[in-house]
Amino acid sequence: MALNTSADAPLPVGEVSRLIGGWIDRLGAVWVEGQITQLSRRPGAGVVFLTLRDPSHDISVGVTCYRKVFDAVADVVSEGARVVVHAKPEWYAPRGQLSLRAVEIKPVGVGELLARLEQLKKSLAAEGLFAVERKKPLPFLPQLVGLVTGRASAAERDVLENARHRWPAVRFEVRNVAVQGVHAVPQVVQAVKDLDALDDVDVIIVARGGGSVEDLLPFSDEQLVRAVAACRTPVVSAIGHEPDNPLLDHVADLRASTPTDAAKKVVPDVGEEYERVQFLRDRARRCVGSFIEREERGLAQALARPSIEDPHRMVDERADHVAALLDRGRRTLGHLLDRADSELTHTHARVVALSPAATLKRGYAVLQTSDGHAVRSPDEVTADESLRARVAEGEFTVRVDV
Repeated sequence: MALNTSADAPLPVGEVSRLIGGWIDRLGAVWVEGQITQLSRRPGAGVVFLTLRDPSHDISVGVTCYRKVFDAVADVVSEGARVVVHAKPEWYAPRGQLSLRAVEIKPVGVGELLARLEQLKKSLAAEGLFAVERKKPLPFLPQLVGLVTGRASAAERDVLENARHRWPAVRFEVRNVAVQGVHAVPQVVQAVKDLDALDDVDVIIVARGGGSVEDLLPFSDEQLVRAVAACRTPVVSAIGHEPDNPLLDHVADLRASTPTDAAKKVVPDVGEEYERVQFLRDRARRCVGSFIEREERGLAQALARPSIEDPHRMVDERADHVAALLDRGRRTLGHLLDRADSELTHTHARVVALSPAATLKRGYAVLQTSDGHAVRSPDEVTADESLRARVAEGEFTVRVDV
């Protein structure tokens, strides 16, 4: 729908509306699924007005139909019901408003809803959003608990009363939201994100009382499941009762069967913890007492040993033996020294007897040449050669006379 317009040559509003209407009139009929949020059946009017809303997004569109079209499903369709509508887009030119003219309305049955939820469950599980390894552990004692629930609901009362009864010092950051209907999903998602952004919140509880499958549909919405999966804070799902099992239970870090069960799993019982501390204290006291008694018995047994009771006894018993060994050692050493002395004396006498000095004392002399060699043969000297004669008391020079 390309038009040549300008500030000097604009189109009238009516012409623009007419052109838009002409373009929309060329559109064919479509099947649309949504949730009825507003329903107007004026007595005597031949047209029924309703608003169809996308539960996962903040988008709505008006729908009109003839009364006979709506009367065919009036017994099973009301506000909040999910329906599939076969309609043709229409443009109301005087108000510039888009709507759908329904020619057939079909309610979405529970079986079909469950089948779609099962398909969505498999798809999200394949992405790993329900994996056990990605679930975060809950803190032992949360200081501040975030609670997302309906305003003044039984679920809110159950969580607050049971938690404060178990641990009076626990604090709550409550976000009241719609827990069913078209506004439930965006409000719950926003509340979870707001609480997750608070650093003081240690754990988040999403609680709601029981209800029909249609009532619990917001807690199986893909947008909410992904928002919980992205949370850095542990999330506890406490939706409905034991048989209820929305997809939020699978992505949450912990599933509680009821809001009361959520309070019990998130907040410890002060009485039980006191008893546990008392039990551990008594057990520690018994362990320490048993250890001391065991060590005392061991010490008593050690002190009863002869070596500890009379430590000098062993020394006294060995003193005589040591003295005998010492005396024996002295005698043996004395004998060895006497024998060595005698051998030394004999050896000294032999050395003295065989020494050249002893020979010289007997009147012998040793002749040596000028270079110190002893003369052993007449052939070793020449006439008039000076020799040195060494005797017992000294030495003198002699000359050879041949």
